[in-house]
Amino acid sequence: MFRRKGDNLHAIYILLFLNIAFFLLEHQDAQRYAALFSFSRTGILRGELWRLFTYQFTQAGQGWFLFPRPLVLFFNLLLLYLMGSALEEEWGTRPFLTFFAISSLGTAAAGFFLGVPLLGSYFINYSLLFVFASVVSDDAFKLFGIIPLRWLAYFAVSVLVFGALFGATTNIAAIAGAAAGYTYFLLSRKPKAAEKKENRLSTADAFAIRNAARFVGMRKAITNRSRPDLDRMIAQAEKEIVRGVNICGPADFKPDAIDGYCIRCEGFAECSARFLRAHHPGPEPIADAAALPEPRLLS
Repeated sequence: MFRRKGDNLHAIYILLFLNIAFFLLEHQDAQRYAALFSFSRTGILRGELWRLFTYQFTQAGQGWFLFPRPLVLFFNLLLLYLMGSALEEEWGTRPFLTFFAISSLGTAAAGFFLGVPLLGSYFINYSLLFVFASVVSDDAFKLFGIIPLRWLAYFAVSVLVFGALFGATTNIAAIAGAAAGYTYFLLSRKPKAAEKKENRLSTADAFAIRNAARFVGMRKAITNRSRPDLDRMIAQAEKEIVRGVNICGPADFKPDAIDGYCIRCEGFAECSARFLRAHHPGPEPIADAAALPEPRLLS
């Protein structure tokens, strides 16, 4: 959707580290931690701007029902990794961090307006869940292998709205942050939607079509054992090799497979060049020296 080649810097691991680091700080002195890092309107007015982001890197000093806080941390880290890494891989690091910042600031803005203190990691989890449910299909991810992802998102929306209607001001802040992040997601999808509407081929589709056409030419050249065609196609493939792409093993070349994976692979040029060289008949045979005419000296 947003991603450019080489744009993924794995920022999700930094966010995971921050959650663990802040959890250790909270474990040492929970009250002091909350006083220093929670979001509060008074603190922001004093110039303590770090509170705009630090409020969400915590387990809020409590567990879920009878679950201990380390176990809660584990589940939060698991959810953050599953959803965050998928979105960062889909978008790229910069758009993912932009989404993270917009959602965090949206929650903080609502908290500032309502004058409610904020502390807990669940705010950003709602934003991640709603976008993740829109990006990933239900068939690709089901909770416990049974519950479709969209149902889980609808249930989360119901919980937030129900709590907000009955006076839970923190739910209003969570809704504001999720709405801000989801709005960014929708606005960033507009160019792609317009491109689809105009029936333009995506880069991946054009890449696959070109590779499929090349493979047809490769099979024809190998069947005809045409050395000039093979040499030309090897040279063309070598010019289009993308460096730094994971390449399959020497025996694994299957562009005519059912899944069509190789046709869409960025390493297709390198694999096809290797495949062509393996099926090249070799240089033209040299004629027998005895059959060559004897050289004559010019007088």
